[in-house]
Amino acid sequence: MTKNTPASPASPCHPRTADDLRQRVLSAAQLKMRGVSVSEAAARCGDGGPWQRPLPGVYVLHPEPPTGEERLRAALLYAGRPPASGRRGVPAQPGPEADPETDPESGYGEAMITGFAALTLHGFTAAPPPAPVDAVDVLVPRTRRLRSVGYVRLVRSAGTPRAEQLHGLPVAPVERALADAIAGLGDPLAVRGLLIEAVRGGHCEPAVVVRELSRAKLLGRPQVVAAVDSFLAEGRAVAEGRLYDLVRTYDLPEPLWNVELRLPGGPLLGGVDAYWPEQAVAVELDVRAPRRGGLGNGRHREEHGAQWSAYAARREHLERLGITVVHLTPEKLRDAGEQQAVVVRTALMAAAYREPAAQVTVLPR
Repeated sequence: MTKNTPASPASPCHPRTADDLRQRVLSAAQLKMRGVSVSEAAARCGDGGPWQRPLPGVYVLHPEPPTGEERLRAALLYAGRPPASGRRGVPAQPGPEADPETDPESGYGEAMITGFAALTLHGFTAAPPPAPVDAVDVLVPRTRRLRSVGYVRLVRSAGTPRAEQLHGLPVAPVERALADAIAGLGDPLAVRGLLIEAVRGGHCEPAVVVRELSRAKLLGRPQVVAAVDSFLAEGRAVAEGRLYDLVRTYDLPEPLWNVELRLPGGPLLGGVDAYWPEQAVAVELDVRAPRRGGLGNGRHREEHGAQWSAYAARREHLERLGITVVHLTPEKLRDAGEQQAVVVRTALMAAAYREPAAQVTVLPR
C-alpha cells in the first residue's frame, strides 16, 4: 500500500452498515478522491490481487465474489458516472423529479435499478433474486451515451421517474419496474404472476400499472393482453374487500351489495357496488386506468373511450333520477379510508333533505 493511500478503502471485508457497503464498492473517481490512482487500482486487480474490477471504472475492494447488493451498487456506479465532458465541470443540477434526499456523493447520478432486481428490492416473491449471471436493468436518461456491458443492461427513458430509496439504493417505482420487467417476458403466466402479486401485495393499484404498461406500449402484446384481464379482476376483488371493511369499520349502515338497478318495467340502469335504497345512495368503484393518452393501439384507445362514455352516461342517468352516486377509487379506499367513510355518511345523511328519488327495482348482479 502506498504511503498516501488510506487504509479504509482496502481493509473492510465484513460490512455492517450501508456506509461499509459503499466503502467496499467504489468508482475510479471515488478512489481518486481517496488518493488511489487508476494505475494503483489496476495493479490491485491483477491475478491474486486483493481487489477486482467487475465493470469498467468500478472496483470491488475485496477478492471474494461480490454479493447481490455489491453487484447492484457496481451497476449503479457504472451507469451513473458523469459524461466525460462534464467530469471537470460544475455538477449537474437535479431535475424537477430528482430525489432531494439522494446523496450527491453516491456516484449514482440519475441512474436507478429497475426490472426484476427492482421488484426483488420492493419485496416481490415472484421476482427471482439476482444470481451472479443475471442481468441487472438500470434505468438511465435517454441522452446517456453509455453502452450495456457485462451484467448491466441499460434501459433508456425520455423521462425518468422519481426514485425510491431501498436498502440505500435508488430504485424505480413498482409500476415502472413492472413494465420494464414485463417488456422482456414472453410467458403469459409469468406476466400474470407479477401483476397479481402487485395487487395482492399492496404494492400498487391496477390503474397505475395499466397506465405504465400503456406508456411502454405493452398493452398490444398477446402475453400481456392475456394477463391484464385477470389482473384487473384481482384488483376489483381487492377494492371490493376494502369497501366491505370501510362499511364495517366505520359503522355505516349495511347496504345491498353488488346489485343492478332498473326502472320498474323499464330498462336496466346499470350495476353498482353498494346501494342504500332508503336513502337512494349508490357507491361505484372505479378500477379503470386513468383517462390519459398513449393507450396502446387504436383498438385499445377506442375501447377505453367507449368505457368512459358509458360510465359517464350511466352516472348522469342515475343522478337525474335523484340517486346520489358516490365515486370511489381503490387508492382512496387504501390511503384515506376514514375520509371516504365521511363522504359516504354525509351522502346518506343528506338524503333527508333531498327530493325523493324515482322508484327503482333492485336486482342481484
